[in-house]
Amino acid sequence: MHNNCLLSNIRKLGVAAAVAVSALTMTTSAFAQDAKPYGPDPEEEIRGGNLMVGSLVEPPSLDPFHDGSDGRIRVTTLVYQGLFYEAMSGPVPLLAKSYEVSEDGLTYTFNLREGIKFHTGQDMTAADVKYSYDYIRDPDNGSPGAGDYTTVESIEVVDDYTVVFNLDQPNASLPITLGNKYGAVVPAGTFDDPGARAALNRESVGTGPFKISAFETNSYLELTAFEDYWQEGLPYLDAVTYLFMPNNAALLVALRNERIDFAQLGRPQDSQQLKGVDHLNIQRWESLGQKPLDLDSDYGPLQDVRVRQAIALTVDKEEILQASLGGYGTVIHTIPAAMQDTWGVPVEELEFQTRDVERAKELMAEAGYADGVEMDLTTINGYDWMDPAAVTLREQLSEIGITLNIKRVDLGVWIDNFRNHNMGLTFNDWPTLPDPNMLFFRHFHQRPEGADFRNWNNEEASALLREGRSTSDPEKRKEIYAEFQKILDRTVPTIMLFSADIVTVANDKVHNLYQHPTGWYFGLAKTQLEE
Repeated sequence: MHNNCLLSNIRKLGVAAAVAVSALTMTTSAFAQDAKPYGPDPEEEIRGGNLMVGSLVEPPSLDPFHDGSDGRIRVTTLVYQGLFYEAMSGPVPLLAKSYEVSEDGLTYTFNLREGIKFHTGQDMTAADVKYSYDYIRDPDNGSPGAGDYTTVESIEVVDDYTVVFNLDQPNASLPITLGNKYGAVVPAGTFDDPGARAALNRESVGTGPFKISAFETNSYLELTAFEDYWQEGLPYLDAVTYLFMPNNAALLVALRNERIDFAQLGRPQDSQQLKGVDHLNIQRWESLGQKPLDLDSDYGPLQDVRVRQAIALTVDKEEILQASLGGYGTVIHTIPAAMQDTWGVPVEELEFQTRDVERAKELMAEAGYADGVEMDLTTINGYDWMDPAAVTLREQLSEIGITLNIKRVDLGVWIDNFRNHNMGLTFNDWPTLPDPNMLFFRHFHQRPEGADFRNWNNEEASALLREGRSTSDPEKRKEIYAEFQKILDRTVPTIMLFSADIVTVANDKVHNLYQHPTGWYFGLAKTQLEE
């Protein structure tokens, strides 16, 4: 009981926490400096070394403007930077030094740090900031982050180190939006060259602590320390090399034989196989991620909301969690676990989050599928939790006459389907930032202002999302997003299954390890390797 209360209190404070896998005792000392970019500062001076990181997911590309995959974001957070860093406690100025907001909430003035250099060697100025965010927010340029900036009406350069964002409506989430996911600042004119996008796989043009040295598909990605990086003393490592692994078994072998120094486990429960290995340290971290089942409202039987509701009433989330991760996670409903206490709706106030197979059968009959129906379920290669989850879900849905055909695709194919709004019935895997606008708006607002990947096209929900984004009062925002979650529950464009714990394994030579709750590798900027 004591540990549960402590976890609840930590979540309410918005502070990330880690626990040893072999115990339940929460430890918070590593997060005392959460408000510092890239996590806590080290206690001792250890420099040099090439950290070998094992990865089950290879990024389709390294383009921070056009590639929306989590596999890309988790590595390019070390290469590219936005105006802010995404701390659990809220946005922390990064390339921005400070900012002011007008009384009406429509004008944000950002004061930039001086002396920042790009990997290309040139100085960063306000003109680069304007170019970068103008490029992202222009839908013609094809950035999946364009919808995050629809409230920005114009960007003005005041002088070399002052830039003003003019909004057409208040946006309480603007600072955290100007982070690393789709917020990279690059030199003005970067995309004038038609070959610029492909070139980003070979040479980076960011301001981050590491720059791209080599990227060999199906093999490795090497980042080397940026010698002119603006934060004094960072990074501590000379290089970070990501080795792409074919499966979990290979990853575990590489950790045992010290071919790699660090890895996030694709299946957290595999950490049990590494217990007792003297040179390995295992840590369990709270997550802002979620593993959902997405339901495309334009796909076959899913066009009928009663079928989507029936699926929601049939899914046994705890069983899927156990099959997928052996319990290394938390069952969720309409919001990731780390945001439940702050923004979530209690499950008893939600209609379709409690299993009721008989009611589900009635809904299927009402929809005209009393004799059953067949559907495809898409999973992604490299996301190993999806394989046992798919088999378990197939067994569960067979109880209401749904036959699932499981189809595995590569991440690049899945991303294309996602962008083209041709998702069908699919598992998904994505983290958010600790703000409900960042979680919900782009994914669920109607097009063109939002991306509405699931073809939901819900006007009432979209109106609430607009209201929530423009409201700064925390209590009013909570009421708005609670109502939105009730619509999400009732109309089922997605079924949030669980938030998986992030489990990391590191060689004992690795010091000052911090794992950001998004799963992205921010913390490697301050990680050290003892030779």
